[in-house]
Amino acid sequence: MWLLAALILAWAQATHLPLGLSFGGVWADFAGGLIVGAGLLLALLALYEMRRYRTTPIPHQEADRLVTTGIFSRSRNPIYLGDLMILAGLILRWDAVLSLPLLPLFLWVIERRFVIPEENRLRRKFRADFARYCQKTRRWV
Repeated sequence: MWLLAALILAWAQATHLPLGLSFGGVWADFAGGLIVGAGLLLALLALYEMRRYRTTPIPHQEADRLVTTGIFSRSRNPIYLGDLMILAGLILRWDAVLSLPLLPLFLWVIERRFVIPEENRLRRKFRADFARYCQKTRRWV
């Protein structure tokens, strides 16, 4: 829902309040498309890995297993990172220059509302395994 809200704001800004600002034509469309595609791929890889381990990808639900393989060996939060990439890529494609502040705002909201509570639940449930995972794998990239 947070991603959808940010996307609606960015689209509305690009459509109704462009103020003549632009990232610049074809290269921005291409780069934006690549970033959106990479974000979708990242999220799909994470969902595949979670499904393989038979644990839930739904926020605020208790995880059955700690997933540390696949894309989770590179980032502890690949789905949220994918969401951020989708937002960034669409801001580029839509030429929504004034929407750039949505990126750090979106990251802050996601971290406070989802990432930190999820990590706290994993820390309580998987204790030493989660501590080792945090030492070897960064939260974002």
